[in-house]
Amino acid sequence: MAQPDDLHPAIHAPDAPQGGIGRQLRDIILGGQDGLVNVLGLVLGVAAATAQLKVIIVAGLAATFSESIAMAGVAYTSALADRDYYLAEEAKERREIEEVPDIEREEIREIFREKGIKGELLERVVEQITADKDVWVDVMMRDELHLTPIPREGIGRRAVVTGFATLIGSVIPLTPFLLVPLFGVSVTMATLLAVPLCAIVLFGVGAYKAITLVGDWRISGLEMLIIGMASAGAGYLVGRILHVSGG
Repeated sequence: MAQPDDLHPAIHAPDAPQGGIGRQLRDIILGGQDGLVNVLGLVLGVAAATAQLKVIIVAGLAATFSESIAMAGVAYTSALADRDYYLAEEAKERREIEEVPDIEREEIREIFREKGIKGELLERVVEQITADKDVWVDVMMRDELHLTPIPREGIGRRAVVTGFATLIGSVIPLTPFLLVPLFGVSVTMATLLAVPLCAIVLFGVGAYKAITLVGDWRISGLEMLIIGMASAGAGYLVGRILHVSGG
């Protein structure tokens, strides 16, 4: 059985980096799905309201760039908010350790009692942890509050990844409309092509998420497909309701 001295490094060791595949995939899906769904809904709505290709493309491009910048900003500010929350809770735990150490020590005891450690070993573990205030706070943050630190240097990278993923996702529903002047495709045909194209991408991303992380790829793909297409369908309905004839 592990001795308290063996537990010390493991308790104080940092969690897996926040920039790992799980975090990056989450940011990519967040940005890509948001961009694809919003721009698809927009171009379907505009295409339903007017047959003017220029209007559709300009509206789609405007939404593409504004959405990408907005999502990058949201990713940055939300990560900063998470980091600030962590730091605030960490400062609170440090104050409580100074002001009510007996209560905080009992909380440590309860945490490891729930992990199955009992008797003399439990008391030795509690003594080992509470002997170092940094370790003490670290355990309280992770095991009581279930919070992990967010490195400031990774926040900017998350914003860039999310913004770029939004840009790529936003371009996908616009692609069929960009083919209109190149191959003489009609706006109606471009609209019909945009829907299955985006549906395939949404299903593929959902399936890839399940394969890479956890879950049934079919269920995950279908969930993302239904959510995405339902959201985009709202834009189409608005366009149909506010139909304007285009020349």
